[in-house]
Amino acid sequence: MKQIKIKKKKSLIKKILIKLNRIFGYEIIDQSNYTISSLDKYGYENLSKEGVNSITLPLGKLDIKRQVKSLHIIFRSCASVKMLTQSKDRIFNKDKYEYSIRALNSLVKSLNYSKKTFSTIGIKLTIVDHNSEEHVIQKYKKILNNQFFEHEILKLEFEKYKSSIENINEENKTVTENQKSNMANIKQSLNLAKESNDLIYFVEDDYLHNKNSIEEMIFTYEKISTLFNDEIFLCPIDYPYLYIEPNKTNILIGNLNHWRRIDQTLCTFLTSSQMVNKHFNKLISMCEKEHYPFEKPLHEIYRKEYCFSPIPSLAVHFTNINSVYGISPNINLEKLWVENEFKE
Repeated sequence: MKQIKIKKKKSLIKKILIKLNRIFGYEIIDQSNYTISSLDKYGYENLSKEGVNSITLPLGKLDIKRQVKSLHIIFRSCASVKMLTQSKDRIFNKDKYEYSIRALNSLVKSLNYSKKTFSTIGIKLTIVDHNSEEHVIQKYKKILNNQFFEHEILKLEFEKYKSSIENINEENKTVTENQKSNMANIKQSLNLAKESNDLIYFVEDDYLHNKNSIEEMIFTYEKISTLFNDEIFLCPIDYPYLYIEPNKTNILIGNLNHWRRIDQTLCTFLTSSQMVNKHFNKLISMCEKEHYPFEKPLHEIYRKEYCFSPIPSLAVHFTNINSVYGISPNINLEKLWVENEFKE
């Protein structure tokens, strides 16, 4: 009986201390088991609160000044085209639609994983699709059915945008129909983004995401944009090209991942509507003339703005194994592939 009373007394003292410390803006760390008593969490778990603060141990707390209000995911789909610019097979050698379906499923899983954390953030997912077969569209609809967020499936208005694309590219070669489709899809996506209120995540249909991807990106956007007092770009992929040459970079701590500054990505990236509007003409130029590399205008933007990618990767580009913009290192690809199979 005596031991029980002591435990209760200690518990009461701890509760009082927690309340007092919170009044002055402090949290209590129990060094014996690395827990934060006031949050009822371990020190390695997510300790941040959306729109309020970012907490990283042992570095402390950052009050968030740049609160995320909404997220619009624009998913560019073309499940009928095997590879845009290559004739090689993808990792696992499956039909393209398998990658598209799993990519969408991984995004939806990640959104559901962060549902409680971001209950005040407005979320919308738009699919812009070109020529995917009906069975693929039906799978998309089933994945999106009864989800908590707003969603829509739009057909690419190819003929509308096709006429503004130059037939000869920067290398003096004829632009293929598949590439024109890709350029038209990006242009329609950018026009949709102009109507968005805050963050936009442009994503292609062959990127599979970890379940914590969306959570980490939103928390990290709030933290880094607060630190720099500016809007930024985030790319959730740790591309292989980043390890080919020992280039100097800046490493920051996001929420649970490290993030490094980069100057190249493909056309999967997250940014704000402010950035889209600021650089709209430069972004649109990717859709009117095929550059070399294709993302050249985007890379020019990164010379002026901050762009970061995570270590390790939050998403994986399921393309050919030899691509420098392909498979991220030290990731269990089979696990990610199997986890995101859509089972009806």
